[in-house]
Amino acid sequence: MNWDQIAGNWKQLKGKAQAKWGDITDDDWNSAEGRREQLVGLVQEKYGHAKEAAEREVDDWVKHL
Repeated sequence: MNWDQIAGNWKQLKGKAQAKWGDITDDDWNSAEGRREQLVGLVQEKYGHAKEAAEREVDDWVKHL
């Protein structure tokens, strides 16, 4: 699945993302709207990961969709 597909199906996929990253608020999810960089930033901010680690975590999540 690519990021265009994720953005297009964000309402459905948001639940899966919320299950993985429960510390991210609904407002944050709504503002991300399936944009990769926004999601990476949220993971980085809420979980204290370095940017590269957050990118890997998001990319691993996408691989398993």
